[in-house]
Amino acid sequence: MAKGENWIKVGSWEWFYRDAEPVGAARSPVVLLHGLVSQSYGYRHVLPALAEYGFRAIAPDWLGHGFSEQPDRRDFPYTPDAFIQAFGDFLQALEITQCSLVVQGFLGTVGLQYALRHPDQIDRITILNAPVTAASRLPRKIGQLGWPMIGDVMTQDPLLVDRTLEGGGGYRVEDQDLDIYRRPFLRSSDAGRALLTTIQRLQLKDVTAEIESGFRSWEKPVLVAWGDRDPWLPMTIAESFTASLPDGELVKLEEVGHYPQEDWHEKVNDALLTFLRRQPL
Repeated sequence: MAKGENWIKVGSWEWFYRDAEPVGAARSPVVLLHGLVSQSYGYRHVLPALAEYGFRAIAPDWLGHGFSEQPDRRDFPYTPDAFIQAFGDFLQALEITQCSLVVQGFLGTVGLQYALRHPDQIDRITILNAPVTAASRLPRKIGQLGWPMIGDVMTQDPLLVDRTLEGGGGYRVEDQDLDIYRRPFLRSSDAGRALLTTIQRLQLKDVTAEIESGFRSWEKPVLVAWGDRDPWLPMTIAESFTASLPDGELVKLEEVGHYPQEDWHEKVNDALLTFLRRQPL
């Protein structure tokens, strides 16, 4: 099994992504998308588990986040539509015409919007603690990173990563892992500016309206795997969203917070592999 860290030039921008090549016969690839404040590193234990069961697994860092390029806001607007277009370009560059999606958090929603706009390209979807209904609210801990003046200062502090990742579930993240999450903010002030702009232009109300409405007629399988210790997105959001799906399944991840892939990857792997292997491929 090969697992790698890669960069690819897509249009004007360079993307960073992690991947794991499948063992044995390859199944439809799985693309895993991170939220705020995170990066593809959160899926470091999920990627090899997928590859072991024959799935090519790819986890990119969003533009402006992690180790992908961090364009100036004048060159890349950091709006949902801009991310949707960029994600489509990324898939095309990797020659991925069909895949399953795993999405998490307040930027992972881009994957859900992409699926609604390009349904023929998506096999099935897994949602991990993401804002999917109008009841979803941006938590103060993340929202204040986008406030004028205050946000400008806070997003230049690499310790924002510690406070957010650990605040989302109450679990301590190991120092060697926090070192990876902090590195983009230590390397350049561009990382903080990209985060600030992303939060300011998140358009959460419009995004959740599109997702909530669009998925009522989404007939492909959807797994909603939800950490029940998420202080920002309660289980009621997962329950109401799953109930609205034509083909939805809810798995409660007990004692897991907002970042399931970081908090307790073993539970994510169990739920995800059970779901992906059960469905016709």
